Amino acid sequence: MEKGNVIAIDGPSASGKSTVARKVAAALDWLYVDSGAVYRAVAWRVIQNEIDPSDQDAVATHAREIQANFFVESGAVLFEMAGERPGEALRREAVNRAVSPVAANPVVREIVTDWLRGMRELGNLVMEGRDIGSVVFPEAAFKFYLDASPEERARRRHAETQEGLSVDAVGASLQLRDQIDSRRMTAPLTVAKDADIVDSTGMTIDDVVAVILERVRLARET
Repeated sequence: MEKGNVIAIDGPSASGKSTVARKVAAALDWLYVDSGAVYRAVAWRVIQNEIDPSDQDAVATHAREIQANFFVESGAVLFEMAGERPGEALRREAVNRAVSPVAANPVVREIVTDWLRGMRELGNLVMEGRDIGSVVFPEAAFKFYLDASPEERARRRHAETQEGLSVDAVGASLQLRDQIDSRRMTAPLTVAKDADIVDSTGMTIDDVVAVILERVRLARET
């Protein structure tokens, strides 16, 4: 296939979309893209520069100045922001708290959306996020929305965090993030009208990957 094709995998935090998207990309030999990491990187830069994440004008001004470089490495699209790789800093609690107000900023969303769309020049993409199928690539041939119960999502995120938070605290943080993402005016978390919904509660990662690959295979054969 020519490069520039997209499989969009959307869903709330800890729904399993990151791991699933990475495995789907590997199975198809496409490039994996974590769009949420890009927003987290902007939030990380905002924090580094001691900008209040809720100060929309200051965040917008800073976002316009960020020099982002995107490149392919180990089957994924990775990036540097202002010449730095943020690495594990993207998963710190400070970034968790800042990313929703930063990502809700209309200017930030416009800038990041342009960055994400430009990644098609690098190859075929399996991109996961919150508005990939609805806003970033509404024309994508393959759209999936992954979900899971709040309890399952809290358990998964708790297993990932290294900051000593309780499962309940992690669940409360996820719930707040969902509320902010779903209610924001610009590109809210939503299910694209033509997306396939997959509830991963009680499913293994490999089960979900198999469902997506089978649906993609069937669609490409028809």
